[in-house]
Amino acid sequence: MSTLPRPPKAATESSPARRPSPRRAGGRGAHKGLLFVLPFLLGFLATYVVPIGYAFSQSLHEKKSTGLGFGPTRTVYSGFANFASVLADGNFWASMTRTLLFGAAQITVMLGISLTLALLLDGVAARAVRFFRAGLLVPYVVPTVVSALMWLFLYSPTGSPLHDMLARADLDFDFFGGLNTYLALGNLLTWQGIGFNMILISASLQALPRELYEAARIDGAREWRIAWSIKIPNITGILVLTGMFSLIGRLQLFTEPLLLRQIAPESINTDFTPMMEIFDKAFKAGNYQYAAAESLVLAVATGILAFVFYRVTNRKMS
Repeated sequence: MSTLPRPPKAATESSPARRPSPRRAGGRGAHKGLLFVLPFLLGFLATYVVPIGYAFSQSLHEKKSTGLGFGPTRTVYSGFANFASVLADGNFWASMTRTLLFGAAQITVMLGISLTLALLLDGVAARAVRFFRAGLLVPYVVPTVVSALMWLFLYSPTGSPLHDMLARADLDFDFFGGLNTYLALGNLLTWQGIGFNMILISASLQALPRELYEAARIDGAREWRIAWSIKIPNITGILVLTGMFSLIGRLQLFTEPLLLRQIAPESINTDFTPMMEIFDKAFKAGNYQYAAAESLVLAVATGILAFVFYRVTNRKMS
C-alpha cells in the first residue's frame, strides 16, 4: 500500500519569525494611545501649561522708571519680589478671607436646597422628575453674564419690579449695603447653582439599590427616616465633590460682583474678591507682573484649600 507523502514541515508549522513580538505589539498600542490623547494634550498645553508658564515668567519681573521717576519705564528681573509683596498684601488676603467666609455660608445653603430638592424628586414619578429637572436646570444653562444682568435689573432701585412690589407694600428695602450686599450676591449664585448640583445629587440617588428602601419600609421606617439614615449617608461622596467644586468656584468669583458693582460701587469695591483685585491691578493699574504673581498665589491657595477640604470632609464622612 502506498503512503501519501507528508507535507513539508514549514507548511504545517508557523515560522517563529512570522509571529508578532510582544514588544512590537505593545509599541503599536502605545502609539495608538498617544494619538488618541494627543488632541487633549495639545489643548491642555495651549490653555493651561503655556499660560501658567507665561504668568510665572511675568511674575519674576517688574517695571521700573528711569531717572527720578519721570523717564520711560523698563521691565527688569526682580526674582520673587512680587511674591513677597503679595504675601504681605493685606488687601489681597482680606479679599480672600471675605470670599471664603461668604462662600462657606452660601455653599452650605445652596447644597442644602439642592439636596432637599433631589430627595423630593427621588420619590416622584419618572415623568414629573424629568419635567422638574429640566425646569430647575434652566438657571444653570443661562450664561453667567446674562443671569447677572437679569438680577442686576431686579436689584436696581429704578425700574425694578421687586422695588415696585415692596413700595406697594409700604416697604423700603435696599438690596445693597452691609449684609444685604452678601445676601443679594448669595441669592444670585444660589439661583445659578441649585439646578446643576441637584442633578448630580439626584443621579447619585438613582444609583442606590431600591432594595434598601423596601427593607426599611418593611421595618416601619418613614420616608424622612429613610432619607436621613439611608440616602444621605450613601451619597456623601457626591456631596463632598460638589462642595469642593463650589469652593473653587467661589474663590474664582468675578463676573457677578463686577456687574453688581455698577449699581453698588460703595458696597462692592475693587478688591471685593481676589479675582477683582487681580483684574484691577492688571488692567487699571497696569501692573501685569504683580497681577501675575497674585494669580499664581491664588491658584496655589485654591488647590491647597480644595485638597484640605476634600481630605477633611472625606475623613469625617467615612
